[in-house]
Amino acid sequence: MVEVSNEQRRFRMAIRHCLAPKTRASSIGEVAASVGAIHATDPTTVFLSTWARLDGVTQDDIEEALYEDRSVIRVMGMRRTLFVVTVDTFPLVDKGAARDLAGRERRRLVRLLGEQGIASDPARWLRRVEAATLAALEARGEATASELAGDVPELGERIAMGAGKWAADVAMSTRIAFLLATEGKIVRGRPRGTWLSSQWRWCRTEDWIKPPPEPSADAARAGLLKVYLERFGPVTENDVVWWTGWTKSTVRATLAAVDPVEVDLQAGKGFLLPDDVGELGDPGRWVALLPGLDSTIMGWKERGWYLGPHGPIMFDTNGNSGPVVVVDGRVVGGWAQASDGSVVYDLAEEIARPSAEELDQRAAELTDWLGGKVVMPRFPSPLHRRLANA
Repeated sequence: MVEVSNEQRRFRMAIRHCLAPKTRASSIGEVAASVGAIHATDPTTVFLSTWARLDGVTQDDIEEALYEDRSVIRVMGMRRTLFVVTVDTFPLVDKGAARDLAGRERRRLVRLLGEQGIASDPARWLRRVEAATLAALEARGEATASELAGDVPELGERIAMGAGKWAADVAMSTRIAFLLATEGKIVRGRPRGTWLSSQWRWCRTEDWIKPPPEPSADAARAGLLKVYLERFGPVTENDVVWWTGWTKSTVRATLAAVDPVEVDLQAGKGFLLPDDVGELGDPGRWVALLPGLDSTIMGWKERGWYLGPHGPIMFDTNGNSGPVVVVDGRVVGGWAQASDGSVVYDLAEEIARPSAEELDQRAAELTDWLGGKVVMPRFPSPLHRRLANA
């Protein structure tokens, strides 16, 4: 069995994820392709993850790619999570991950509609309201949830969700928009406000892009797994379960269909695509300031080979990463912004002087790029909280 060292895995991270200076992306679409899918639960992650991988990019460039050229698209995907993906990857994410979630969400919503007395025939009520919502979007072209509620009165209903500390009274417009999005029928367009905003305008998918042909569910899962193996391989079975959100049985069946090569990792058995076995060259010294939830840092379940002992201060208790400092493929610290907007960082271990100098330069560049805007991550880590409050 071929052995892949931790050093070689870090080389692959630098090269495949466009993080080393000589490997940077040439377009925003290439950034999305480099990590398979850019984490987008926090809207600022999309912009900061792109900045880390594409020299000279501006906020306007990213907005143009998202909302004008539409070379990349924000979609619901793996693990009930928002991602930005290329248009070609969209059907793999949609049919290979989101549709299973949509089925569960529909059954749950139908049950709650009946239990809470909102409709005597909840399945029929839901189909009617969905059709009216899509018709309103077709007429408007795009609309916020509140605007749709003005066109479709049923969207103004509220429904109790969750229990205990997670209990919430949720607008029906939010739940139906979520359901339609997981079924690939609508997408999030340009938000209200700046690139920091998450108040989305909704559009019908067919009005936003021309989607590629829809694959079968099995073909979509196989294609999605190939994307993951290509960008993150070698990976373990636990890594695949984590990234895809599939059950172990689905993961094992899809691995069998793809038929990857087994390799020996320092953490156990891993998988690579058959044409990807072999060592990559040293990409040279590199540093990166990656945002909270960056796809690289969130891309593996078994993280010891790049995170070391620093997980408790770099991640929150729910497993969400805060902003991190990466040097040569290892997480060595975290970063935040001072009250004046300047980027500051703290290291959990010593680094070489040349890397420290490069890190100071990147911090200054990011400070300038942010232009005085203070970006707070959606899920701050313990280290970020300490730095931001210093």
